Amino acid sequence: MNGLGLGLSRLDRVVLDGDGPSNLSPFIEADREQAVADLAAANHFQPLIGTDQAGPYALHLSIQEGRLLFDIRDVQGVPLTIIGLALGPFRRLVKDYQMLVDSHILAVQEGREARIQAIDMGRRGLHNEGAELMTQRLAGKIDIDFDTARRLFTLVCVLHQRVSAR
Repeated sequence: MNGLGLGLSRLDRVVLDGDGPSNLSPFIEADREQAVADLAAANHFQPLIGTDQAGPYALHLSIQEGRLLFDIRDVQGVPLTIIGLALGPFRRLVKDYQMLVDSHILAVQEGREARIQAIDMGRRGLHNEGAELMTQRLAGKIDIDFDTARRLFTLVCVLHQRVSAR
């Protein structure tokens, strides 16, 4: 992802652990691609601990030993700080996300337009709830805006699916 914004408190690039071809559904990959594209277009991301270096930043997201790791680097890839969050608080939302994805795929296969619309409304609500949780969990560690939190939550769901599929 190449950042298009000019501010220093932003992400220039996001890399998911194991980025590359995966065996995830096209729907989940489309969510990932959209989140990355939206982050490239606009984001606010400012580490509050571990570094005083100005951005833009490269973010490497991974899940290791039940923790969500925000490996923050400068744009050349030099490590600046790693911030870890317990994955537990996100598990219910991630599970709900997967259920919605599965329901969406089935509704598309069955051609149930009304069901697809209802699922999409549920996905928006779930992403908003995930964004609120992400903002709360990162409070005092990384300053992000709501839209950035929403997109990062999407990427956490995708990352969780990749880790689970291994």
